Amino acid sequence: MKIIDIHTHGVSGYDTKTADSDHILKIARIHGYSGVSDILLALYPSSLDTMRSQMETIKKAIERQKAGHDKRKKTKNISVPDIRHRGASMRRKNSARILGVHLEGPFVNPSKCGALNAAHCVNPSLQDFRKLIEGYEDIVKIMTVAPELNGSLKLIRQITGQGIIVSMGHSDATYAEAEAGFHAGARGITHLFNAMRGFQHREPGIAGFGLMNQEVYLEVIADPHHLHPGTLDLIFRTKNPERIIIVSDTVKGTKRAGGRRPVIDKRGKLQGGSMTVTESAQRLMDAGYRKSFIMRCVTKNPERYLSLSQ
Repeated sequence: MKIIDIHTHGVSGYDTKTADSDHILKIARIHGYSGVSDILLALYPSSLDTMRSQMETIKKAIERQKAGHDKRKKTKNISVPDIRHRGASMRRKNSARILGVHLEGPFVNPSKCGALNAAHCVNPSLQDFRKLIEGYEDIVKIMTVAPELNGSLKLIRQITGQGIIVSMGHSDATYAEAEAGFHAGARGITHLFNAMRGFQHREPGIAGFGLMNQEVYLEVIADPHHLHPGTLDLIFRTKNPERIIIVSDTVKGTKRAGGRRPVIDKRGKLQGGSMTVTESAQRLMDAGYRKSFIMRCVTKNPERYLSLSQ
């Protein structure tokens, strides 16, 4: 059974803001050590040239993995409870396989940038999109887009037409705007409730759409800091269980075996997740959620979602 994380920027001192493929491979090893089988590496919005350079580095890392330079060992996956109770010596020794890239922007709303750099959040442009992914079409699997921006719906159709999954996020979209994005081809929502319009009784917004539409997939950061336990319970009680995907959203500042302390900047703003998906899954099972339900959110659900990418 593969444990898949579709949204990680990095971990333990390494992230995707690098020109060194060794750093990318170290991210894969650290996730693999925690029990994760496969990862999708997320890129922050930046200049198109910078993002292309980062994709080139990731592409080299993928090629090195395939060539066996990362010395991936063929060992049996171990379930989340085994990882915790049997100790570090029993953890998976092989690196997580790098599946490709999740472009978290740049076509997102600067008013909902969260930990992203608002200066690099730009209006949708077919020309910029083509320039961004040219030569990297084979590794780009997911792209986060804010559906309310002018030109977004046309762009969403173009992106999905090229076999890339569109996830709506970093967005101030209303319920109707999110619904329009879904009808244009978007199939996911990036880290539900975080960096988006909040739920309000007269305007449930993109978060309300995500909860009520039973077909759209939801990324959920399930560490102790991004969502209140009641909010997590709301998601798990309301949403189609086949459409919930637990993600880590880990970053350079995320520590191994972390979770207790949030990853924040000097102003106290959250910068990313504090737990790997295996740690988050264990936390939820410890809280009383059924193992079969939680494991589906890190195995079958992300695998099914990624199958939408061609």
